[in-house]
Amino acid sequence: MKYSEICHFSHPHHNLKFEYSEAPFKCDGCKEAGIGSRYRCSGGACNFDLHTHCAIPPPSIIHPFYTKCSFQFLCRPPGPVARYCNACQKDVSGFVYHCTSCGFDLHPCCAKLPMQLDDGEIKLYLYKKVSAPCHRCGRKGRSWSYRSSCNKYNLHVACVREMLVDSWHEIYYGSSRSELETRVPSLRPTLHTHNHKKSKGKATKCCEVAGLALQFVISAVLGDPTTLIVALVGTLMSK
Repeated sequence: MKYSEICHFSHPHHNLKFEYSEAPFKCDGCKEAGIGSRYRCSGGACNFDLHTHCAIPPPSIIHPFYTKCSFQFLCRPPGPVARYCNACQKDVSGFVYHCTSCGFDLHPCCAKLPMQLDDGEIKLYLYKKVSAPCHRCGRKGRSWSYRSSCNKYNLHVACVREMLVDSWHEIYYGSSRSELETRVPSLRPTLHTHNHKKSKGKATKCCEVAGLALQFVISAVLGDPTTLIVALVGTLMSK
């Protein structure tokens, strides 16, 4: 459920208003990048943003990949030891879902990754592990992966996170909250390397389909896998 305006414990001085952002932003809850739907401070110059998943989180969740676990929402990672997300392998720096009994951790957006992405042209299914290599890194079983229904395209969630960190370094590590680079990473160089033995027509088609798959996965990882945001990501990828 989405509300037009909320009061959030992490930013009690001002209300947060629901809006769409066509530029990437850093979520002040989980400390990860986002795009599309968000809750933003209505109080002026705060520059405070939250993913919708971070703004209105269920206090506990059960994930299909960990049926014996009960994940509790925490506003900070538990304990003194550095934590990492079991979905994308990236460090946990803010809001997190944590299973006390198993010690597993999930970023809020990773916990809410759709089990299926489908735009009518391509279907992608989320797997805990796949035996086929990732189109980005060429390795197997590194993290959760999205795999196409035709079994030709595989993308590690971890690799998509790394691509975003590389392209949006200022969002993750910069001190400035000014206008940010809006280019979205592309798989084109990697895909052409993978498909250099195919005919030109087949290689081009492969790149087009895999590029569409990447648009969906990036949108999901950023917290808003809607058709509108997928189209926006596609536009940013072409810059």
